[in-house]
Amino acid sequence: MPEFVDTSPPGQCIFCRLIAGEIPASRVYEDDVTLAFLDLAQLNPGHALVTIKRHADTLLDLTPDEAAAAMRTAHRVAQGIRKAFDPPGLTLLQCNGVEGGQTVGHFHIHVVPRFADDGVGLVWPRKDPPREVMEATAARLRDALAVFA
Repeated sequence: MPEFVDTSPPGQCIFCRLIAGEIPASRVYEDDVTLAFLDLAQLNPGHALVTIKRHADTLLDLTPDEAAAAMRTAHRVAQGIRKAFDPPGLTLLQCNGVEGGQTVGHFHIHVVPRFADDGVGLVWPRKDPPREVMEATAARLRDALAVFA
């Protein structure tokens, strides 16, 4: 479980207050839709968060244009991190819901420069289902995606 979960009402969450300038932030990039700022809990120097200015709890609450804008900003910030810190690796992390590891109820993407032996890890317990289960799962997802065509 996450260490901290911000359950403030929309518009009063820590990111909404940060976007509004009510609390300080080390801002690194801003446009009409997005804001990028340094995470207070720096995993490595340059660890930034990209968020949408409009309050949206998760990725599923974004419009397609907002989702695209967030990824464009994450890409831009990643390029800046590469130029400023020259990390040999980079991790993008975007969590949704408490069970997904989200700690602030306002959509955001972590852009984390990575270095050998930096202590940052990701637990990924593989399930390795059989092929027939994979095909049934793919069919179920294809059916669900058909409504968005």
